[in-house]
Amino acid sequence: MLSNFLVGIREGLEAALIVGILIAYIVKVGNRKHLAAVWAGVAVALTLSFATGGFLAFTSAELSERGEQLFAGTTSLVAVGLVTWMVFWMKSAARGLRDELHGKVSTALTTGPLTLALAAFFAVIREGLETAVFAYANFRTATSNSAPALGLTIGLLAAIALGWLIYRRAITINLSKFFTITGVALVVIAAGVLAYGVHEFQELGWFPGEGAYAWNITAWMAPDSIAATFLQGTLGFRTKFTWIELLLWAAFLAVVLPIYLRKSGKGAAKPAVAVAK
Repeated sequence: MLSNFLVGIREGLEAALIVGILIAYIVKVGNRKHLAAVWAGVAVALTLSFATGGFLAFTSAELSERGEQLFAGTTSLVAVGLVTWMVFWMKSAARGLRDELHGKVSTALTTGPLTLALAAFFAVIREGLETAVFAYANFRTATSNSAPALGLTIGLLAAIALGWLIYRRAITINLSKFFTITGVALVVIAAGVLAYGVHEFQELGWFPGEGAYAWNITAWMAPDSIAATFLQGTLGFRTKFTWIELLLWAAFLAVVLPIYLRKSGKGAAKPAVAVAK
């Protein structure tokens, strides 16, 4: 639940801020009639994102056991790549994001509503597809679907609420700190998803060490218990964890986290993506 909540609020707030920037600029230049085109682009992006999540779930359910393991393992590795790219991209792009979006909107306003709708679509679809793939991977690692679904829903609703409050200037958030903290959390979650993907390939026989466990605590901690669910949702630890999974989990964090935090410390952007009216 917690991991999907973080995915929902992080990705959702990014999308909400982008939409807020687009709307604020259009209102500022006096072209409210083009707001419908923005919302149309956003609606199509959201629909496609939800459809992607549904497609992943449907495809997984229709595959054979080995096919499902291959699909789940591959999707997990793709999700790790996406979320890692996303947190680094947001850190480097945040400072100039507003000006970039303003430039795209200015160009779109001169060429018509379709171009504006496409600008809104491409601004949101990246966040939506990343959320769909990473949330699906988190669903695969969970022992039930209800808690991850609830976490994702609460995260998205919280992101919408925060985005609206920021747009209305009802609250002020240090977005640099917010994205840095949630970025660290997502990197840790991505390490757990990486370990799960490796586990699927071990079950396929493509990776060695399937039965060589770093720990196996299922005798005194049920996989669906609150404690096990919490550990899995935060650190990616399952009640059975092989040495290969642990090695790759630790190696991923040892490489990615220092690079991310070093980039965060070098002139980290202030709330540069805050909505300006």
